[in-house]
Amino acid sequence: MTDTTKTASEQDRVLIFDTTLRDGEQSPGATMTHDEKLEIAALLDEMGVDIIEAGFPIASEGDFEAVSAIARQSKTSTICGLARANYKDIDRCWEAVKHARSPRIHTFIGTSPLHRAIPNLDMDQMAERIHDTVSHARNLCDNVQWSPMDATRTEHDYLCRVVEIAIKAGATTINIPDTVGYTAPRESADLIRMLLERVPGADTVIFATHCHNDLGMATANALAAVEAGARQIECTINGLGERAGNTALEEVVMALKVRNDIMPYRTGIDTTRIMNISRKVATVSGFPVQFNKAIVGKNAFAHESGIHQDGMLKNAQTFEIMRPADVGLADTSLVMGKHSGRAALRAKLKDLGYDLGENQLNDVFVRFKALADRKKEVFDDDIVALIQDQATSAEHDVLQLKRLRVVCGTDGPQEAEMTLSVEGVDHSIDATGDGPVDAAFNAVKMLYPHHARLHLYQVHAVTEGTDAQATVSVRLEEDGKIATGQAADTDTVVASVKAYVNALNRLIHRRQKSAPGADMKDVHYSSHA
Repeated sequence: MTDTTKTASEQDRVLIFDTTLRDGEQSPGATMTHDEKLEIAALLDEMGVDIIEAGFPIASEGDFEAVSAIARQSKTSTICGLARANYKDIDRCWEAVKHARSPRIHTFIGTSPLHRAIPNLDMDQMAERIHDTVSHARNLCDNVQWSPMDATRTEHDYLCRVVEIAIKAGATTINIPDTVGYTAPRESADLIRMLLERVPGADTVIFATHCHNDLGMATANALAAVEAGARQIECTINGLGERAGNTALEEVVMALKVRNDIMPYRTGIDTTRIMNISRKVATVSGFPVQFNKAIVGKNAFAHESGIHQDGMLKNAQTFEIMRPADVGLADTSLVMGKHSGRAALRAKLKDLGYDLGENQLNDVFVRFKALADRKKEVFDDDIVALIQDQATSAEHDVLQLKRLRVVCGTDGPQEAEMTLSVEGVDHSIDATGDGPVDAAFNAVKMLYPHHARLHLYQVHAVTEGTDAQATVSVRLEEDGKIATGQAADTDTVVASVKAYVNALNRLIHRRQKSAPGADMKDVHYSSHA
């Protein structure tokens, strides 16, 4: 029977390993800029994440520089880089992380029958490579993590063999990835339990779990692994990641906190910072959080049913198992207006989890005043949208929308008159289309010719009412590269064009980054995650 009598200080510590900046960034279109990576890393550090996987240093010069900069700025978190099972990758990884207060090298290789066939190695050859590469990593760094990619589909006898080899070679953490999101909670627990029982030296290392959400079981699989003995969870903010995503940090952390009665384990996460970093990751990645997403979704603490509302008014615990404040969400949505001053806005931003510098505050205040002139009431969600819209705008962007006028009618095509700044030079044009948004997008294409295809166009209202801000998400694809843009405005067409231009700027940034001579050739690999 589970011991639920332990105090928090007596409970086993579960390490939180965040891979938003590495695995999360592999989501198609989720590429982040250098500065965005540094900002997210700082937020992860502040919230108490134990290990930050900052990137894959060999992949590009940009990745190397980001990991190196994060390593230098880290105050408390261990900074980890990913490396394939070869000396060149491992050396490059060490060069990137070595300046961290606490560096870690994470090396991996696929061990399942399907993945062994990729490098064309037999079992003995792969075992030898694991020994040599883990030993090499350990000679460089005292903190080495090793992952057998596709572990959940690797033969148990062989998995035990290679885990033992990695431990003897000096690995201090053994990560067991469910690379394709195939396993179920009982299997996840059984696998960890089996390794702890069968592998010599298993009690001298930390076992980690890394789950994907292809079958919607990532969080359940991670928690099951912890109950079986894993003491590190690999996860991402908002569950960001390849395909259906990864284990969501906010879900496992809050599950361990809320259900500590049956899962008596503790983390070092300051949960009141969850909403702030969730919003930041959603903004810079261009991946909006679904409304009914657990913990951080817009509806996670919303109640519309009359029965629920009545119960909430009498006792919040009737229909809420945690307080909004526990995850950094304001209990109430207080209204501000055009007469609200800078001090009131600063206080409101602080309540919402944003601590802005003076220049940032000034910029947001100007935007707030402009919005307040167009809206009777400015709600918390409107202010969050302003912050997010600010984060997607950059002075160095190649494209900037300067002016837009749309003419609509019930007969004939719609018209858009646009002025777009291209590399600092203003260009104007008139365009037509099947609707105002189509006309505006056609204007952008005429002013900045490109071959990007529109894969996603999504609109939702930030708040209620005809004067509500619209948040628009746009996803574009060009030559195999995908980028997502977001923007908010009380004018849906303006928000649409801003989001479109934002996505184009991201594509341009990626194009420049991968141009010959600008960066190292992209390294293609299957994520172990």
